[in-house]
Amino acid sequence: MSYIIQTNQLTKTFQGKDVVTKVNMKVKKGEIYGFLGPNGAGKTTVMRMLMNLVKPTGGEIKLFGKKLTPYSYENLKRIGSIIEYPVFYDKLSAKENLNLHCEYIGYYNKKMIETALDLVQLKNIDGKSVKDFSLGMKQRLGIARAIITKPELLILDEPTNGLDPLGIKELRKLFKMLCEDYGITLLISSHILGEIEQIADTVGVISDGTLIEEVSIDNIREENTEYIELKTNNSKKAVYVIREHLRLTHFKVVEESRIRIYESTVSQSEISQALILNGVMVEEINKKSHSLEDYFMTLINGGGIGA
Repeated sequence: MSYIIQTNQLTKTFQGKDVVTKVNMKVKKGEIYGFLGPNGAGKTTVMRMLMNLVKPTGGEIKLFGKKLTPYSYENLKRIGSIIEYPVFYDKLSAKENLNLHCEYIGYYNKKMIETALDLVQLKNIDGKSVKDFSLGMKQRLGIARAIITKPELLILDEPTNGLDPLGIKELRKLFKMLCEDYGITLLISSHILGEIEQIADTVGVISDGTLIEEVSIDNIREENTEYIELKTNNSKKAVYVIREHLRLTHFKVVEESRIRIYESTVSQSEISQALILNGVMVEEINKKSHSLEDYFMTLINGGGIGA
């Protein structure tokens, strides 16, 4: 397996407190990796360490198969990024900003300026200063600047901030096109599940500085489709019946009186009958779909799927 990014026990401590703790992350070449977690979870700190903007307190980073050091300048030529909020020369136009960017990184393919602006849907802005751009337009310009050199790896920290729903949809198409047509690997952070769900191949879930899980979106969808939820006045006895009489193992008590059963081999009527025959009153029983949101919230809250 070819990995563009690998971290081993990556740790960052600020003022005696771990903000990133022993993160082991693997991003495969040619995929879109969604870095999902609440605000303040440590996503930006990890990205800043990958870009050599912040030095790790402990652990190791490998980019393109080579260990990252303070002198890994060549790696940066292969990476495009937006870390936190993109900053520009406000009195200059978009093209002038991109021209300057190309000058100071030593990239002289000026045709890519027009191409990058077209890709992010920034049109008819000649002569307009960046100070007059909306927040969403500045986000688009930041992405244009990040992709102008056709990088092998694109690191984007909350790239859809400030965009309207149409703008977000257009960027999703752009990210997929960059990955599929240009072969660019993307690491995209967000605190919004819906955004990551629609574009990512793999999701890394981070909370309180700890990477809880790395999982394929396809695997989640396969494993979390439907379940049966029942409400009873005696969950302890219901669990006994489910385990000992129905011989089921893949279930979870989600509230004091509610149980979810994640097995397709048993019907609602079979469950009801077994419980009633063993003296357990069934107040409600329904078949439901288990959403990705349920899955990730369970992870972040420290639980797991199943018993």
